[in-house]
Amino acid sequence: MGKTRIAVAGAGVIGRAHIGVLRTSASCALSAIVDPVSLVEAAGVPHYRSLDELLAKDPPDGVILATPNPLHVPQALQCLDAGLPILLEKPISSTVAEGERLVREVEEKNARVLIGHHRAHSPIMAKAKEVVDSGVLGRMVAVMGSATYLKPDAYFEEGPWRREAGGGPILINLIHDVHNLRMLCGEIVAVQAFASRAVRGFPVEDTAAISFRFASGALGSFMLSDTAACPRSWEQTSRENRMFFPCDDEDCYVIAGANGCLSVPTMRLKTYRRAEDRSWQKPFETAVVPVTREDPLQLQLEHFGAVVRGNATPLVTARDGLANLRVAEAIVEAARSGRTVNL
Repeated sequence: MGKTRIAVAGAGVIGRAHIGVLRTSASCALSAIVDPVSLVEAAGVPHYRSLDELLAKDPPDGVILATPNPLHVPQALQCLDAGLPILLEKPISSTVAEGERLVREVEEKNARVLIGHHRAHSPIMAKAKEVVDSGVLGRMVAVMGSATYLKPDAYFEEGPWRREAGGGPILINLIHDVHNLRMLCGEIVAVQAFASRAVRGFPVEDTAAISFRFASGALGSFMLSDTAACPRSWEQTSRENRMFFPCDDEDCYVIAGANGCLSVPTMRLKTYRRAEDRSWQKPFETAVVPVTREDPLQLQLEHFGAVVRGNATPLVTARDGLANLRVAEAIVEAARSGRTVNL
């Protein structure tokens, strides 16, 4: 059998990343690029200026929608009507109300839709979840997280929509961390937040400080900024994406239980050997949990190919994507209103 034919709609930063992994995939092939701008990258495959043109002339086996956030729902609905499996980049939509509409359509049609929270495919995340689920940390108490980095001006010049409502680091970046925290710590049931746009002055935030309460009773704190010269982010600590400068001596999450803690992604583990040693006056037993490091975007693509072929069900469903968006929207509301928002 030939390779599964996948078209990519949207040739921005993440779209070009999808194009890159498609060109090296063992099971999938790039069949077309859809973007309103003429593209050098389209050399070797057809280039269409709209989904209408693609669907009329050369329907693929599946579509990756990597277009700006406000286009996610209308374009996803268009692909669903055409019966095409979709890898829809996060966030699932710009608002929860739109996301609910899309989830209803997906579930009514029993459609094959994978949401692009690619870190769910990371071997580091899989190993961290394995450690947490093993119980070695004891009852979960707290999680401390961060996503701090400095985006260059060119990032916003290339995509002016990132400065406006529907953009900003909460929806573009933090929503990835929300999915990670839900994987590791369980459901988030309440949030508080402060947000600031003092540095960039855009209509959307550039920095946010967030508190979480999890269903288990554990609490979390999180620092987010796309204008802070600090590498405590998944992108710069995980070493999974070579476009980011690696800082492998830093962590972006620390998960603390009653018996020990795990730092991610260095995977440094500290636990008490015996119950009677559980004291800040006693030493920890220390270890580094071994992990493999692979590109989760490539792993996500191979999974999507299996979903398209009917050999797998989506690891991150439309309902998962909606749950992540609910948390992100609650954070925006908590920062706006100054109150606790319960989910």
